[in-house]
Amino acid sequence: MFALRAARLFDGDSLRRDATVLVADGRIVAVDGPVPESVVVNELGDVTLLPGLIDAHQHLAFDARPDQIGRLARLDDEELLADMRRAARTALGAGITTVRDLGDRGYLALRVEGPTVLASGPPITTRGGHCWFLGGEVEGVEVVRASVRAHAQRGVHVIKVMASGGELTPGTHSHLSQFGRAELNAVVDEAHELGLPVAAHAHAPEAIENVLAAGVDSIEHCSFMTEEGTADRPDLIDAIAAAGVTVTLTAGVTPGAAPPPRIAARLAGFGRIFAQLRAAGVPLVCASDAGIGPPKPHDVLPHSVAMMVSLVGCSPVEALRAATSVAARSCRVEDRKGRLAAGYDADILAVGGDPLADPADLLNVRAVYANGVEVSA
Repeated sequence: MFALRAARLFDGDSLRRDATVLVADGRIVAVDGPVPESVVVNELGDVTLLPGLIDAHQHLAFDARPDQIGRLARLDDEELLADMRRAARTALGAGITTVRDLGDRGYLALRVEGPTVLASGPPITTRGGHCWFLGGEVEGVEVVRASVRAHAQRGVHVIKVMASGGELTPGTHSHLSQFGRAELNAVVDEAHELGLPVAAHAHAPEAIENVLAAGVDSIEHCSFMTEEGTADRPDLIDAIAAAGVTVTLTAGVTPGAAPPPRIAARLAGFGRIFAQLRAAGVPLVCASDAGIGPPKPHDVLPHSVAMMVSLVGCSPVEALRAATSVAARSCRVEDRKGRLAAGYDADILAVGGDPLADPADLLNVRAVYANGVEVSA
């Protein structure tokens, strides 16, 4: 048993002052409760304690450098798994104690330890579709259903489906849809029957319409990208809000790094769209798409939090909720992750300064605890 006391504590919802967290057996016993006399309290001083960050959209199999497809072709599974484990340790060192991996090869993410990893396995995609090289190509309703069942049998935590093309995969385009509604309905119906949520990669407005109609649980990116820019679709944004579907923003990049030209040219449009989603009351999750490169290393999530403030207009507390408690709810681990509260896993991030005043303070990591074990100091 141990206790941490700091000048500030963000519990996943709001800020407290001069707070203490008591931990035993990997769980939080109490926040601001009595501390037994036998327990030494670690006085951290001018530090903020937060729930361990949750990156709800990563790719541990990618290495945030050019030639992703060629690299994957060169590595066998054991080499790739070793790289993925290093990527997970990088994330953990930044205070990211839970990673949702939304696309790997061969279900390797299920074998990664360090942070808690919630894995989708190979994303379900069309023949030659976005990320086809990860092994999730399917065609036809019955094959789609069989693929979802096969994923569930391997023990995945979420089903990932590519409803539009992407910037990474030659021959596909973010502004064009993949899959018809019948196949998307099959993905969602089969996954929900098996108790699994569905996260849908969707940039194009048509793809967003299709996955919303199918009943997915989260829309990843949701950029409303067109061939020329970004589309203003207030009707569709209102429909997303009415359905209560979560949107996962993947905006963060390492400072000084340049996004791909097509993305850089649309950043202002993305900010406008995300601000409209926020104003409509759509639940927003702050994630990173880490691994895509350049420029998204696996510790980039704190920059995503800052970008939610600067690009979307969120307050720092909103952005921190989006990377903790709101992300936990989207990932279906809200009963044990994303908050500093009694009974929750002792995933704790300690940073110098006050990230509720300046999100850049998230980079000033003083300590990280995963399930009550200190992994960085």
